[in-house]
Amino acid sequence: MATNKNNGKNGGKRMSQSEVINHFAQKFEIKRADAKEFFNELAALAGKEVKKNGEFTLPGFGKMVLAKRKAREGRNPATGETIKIPAKTTLKFRLGKSMKDSVVPAKKK
Repeated sequence: MATNKNNGKNGGKRMSQSEVINHFAQKFEIKRADAKEFFNELAALAGKEVKKNGEFTLPGFGKMVLAKRKAREGRNPATGETIKIPAKTTLKFRLGKSMKDSVVPAKKK
């Protein structure tokens, strides 16, 4: 079971996986196992779609996208030695505008 950790903002705690599943099970009056199965299937679908299409949009939240990083030079912080960092593919999540605005209101001009 995941433990709650202080997220550094306002002394709040993040919700554990169990707490999220319990919330949805109670909210929609379904079995806890069914709520967990839904989240597992959503994660599997997202992974499959990102592999297949390079992105997966979760309406109301944002989009997961594959991003390619170019090879570059870096430094070993312990020795200061220059090292080569190879190119790689990473996964990024781009928060949707409506979600961003619901948490942090847009600046007024």
